[in-house]
Amino acid sequence: MFESLTQRINDAVRTLQGRGRISENNVKDALREVRTALLEADVNLKVVRDFIDTVQKKALGQKVLSTLHPGQVMIKVIHDELVEMMGPVSHDIPRADMGATVIMLAGLQGSGKTTTCGKLARYLTEKGRKVLMVAADLQRPAAVEQLRVLGQQLDIPVYCEDTKDPVGVAQRSLAAARKQGCDTVLLDTAGRLHIDDDLMAELERVAKAVHPHQIYLVCDAMTGQDAVNSAREFNQRLELDGVILTKLDGDARGGAAVSVKAVTGKPIKFIGVGEKLDRLEEFHPDRMAGRILGMGDVVTLVEKAQATVDAAEAQKMQEKLQKAEFTFEDFQKQLQQMRKLGSMREVLSMIPGLGSQLAGLPLDDHEMVLTEAIIQSMTPRERQQPDLIDASRRRRIARGAGVPPQEVAGLVKSFEQVRDMVKQMSGAGLFSKDRSDALRAMQGIDLFGRGSPRKKLRSKRKKKDRKRRSR
Repeated sequence: MFESLTQRINDAVRTLQGRGRISENNVKDALREVRTALLEADVNLKVVRDFIDTVQKKALGQKVLSTLHPGQVMIKVIHDELVEMMGPVSHDIPRADMGATVIMLAGLQGSGKTTTCGKLARYLTEKGRKVLMVAADLQRPAAVEQLRVLGQQLDIPVYCEDTKDPVGVAQRSLAAARKQGCDTVLLDTAGRLHIDDDLMAELERVAKAVHPHQIYLVCDAMTGQDAVNSAREFNQRLELDGVILTKLDGDARGGAAVSVKAVTGKPIKFIGVGEKLDRLEEFHPDRMAGRILGMGDVVTLVEKAQATVDAAEAQKMQEKLQKAEFTFEDFQKQLQQMRKLGSMREVLSMIPGLGSQLAGLPLDDHEMVLTEAIIQSMTPRERQQPDLIDASRRRRIARGAGVPPQEVAGLVKSFEQVRDMVKQMSGAGLFSKDRSDALRAMQGIDLFGRGSPRKKLRSKRKKKDRKRRSR
């Protein structure tokens, strides 16, 4: 997420390192690069101009303390200005005094509106709300059926009718919510490929009929300035309460995330960071600013871990590691937990200091899938006792996983090394020589095959494929 923007801003700020003080000239030089980075990230031109002017004024007014250098001061100024520009944001969704709280979702076709309806329903259910999803998108074929399927997956009721009257469906859904004891109604309304009078007139009729307490616009972050322009036009007709940015995990530029609030005056409430129904996050300007600047987002990472990791299970795993009783079955469970947190790139980007170093790195989640396939191809006994895996067993496991036997051997060897070293570390003092030696040795071990025979094998396979294609 935003790797290119992160790298460019950090490169610009790095030019200030070693300077004894902040001067107008070196600030201008640094901000010239920041301006270019923001424009290339598809940030709105006016937003860029205002942002650069503000940062320049604030930076020149800052005193460089003895513990800081100009680069650190500049990063803080940029961070604080990003936070101010994207915030503030409240995630509280009001409860109606009488009847159900009505939340209306609007947006163009292809923005992920129906899927977002399911994600938001799941989010609200976890907050203790009883939700009714309403299929009021009667324009797109299969939209009603898609919402039905999402309702079945989430065990959340869906109200729908065989009709072409979205206003009537929205009105009658309120009575259905009362009968089912639902306190929140989510309206999935129709979209179009572009904004036109017919679309806006329909949305206005629906809004007038049910008087929604909140109206959220669902925008595709990957469309950049198009998403910002859509938000502005929708807001002029509907008076939005907030924006939900989808597909932010695929947005390498970040222009929409930075520009929406500054252009429309409406905050980004939530962000979609994956296709799965649990991949909806609250939008926090300070955390987003940290991600943009490569400072990580530890708070969100911890929250994700708390939501997905069983504390009792984690304690058991720790005890097994300390006793060197950690098996391949346990390792597989850990892989599955890691995949719940998101992609490898996404998780690593939340760790401070790593965000700016990820650009260009071959972080392929396929390696985790491949490792899991190897483990699944083992028998239960082999997972418990890796020492049993001889040459014939490696060949059988390799056939089952669709990999060369050398990859199975490499995985088993690395696994045993890590297990032994963890045991060594658990019995050593915090600053002992044994612990230090173990840590240094672990740096050269890669359970996912990077830097191991697997990498060489992949390289050989690629060369063979190229020769084959050239014939």
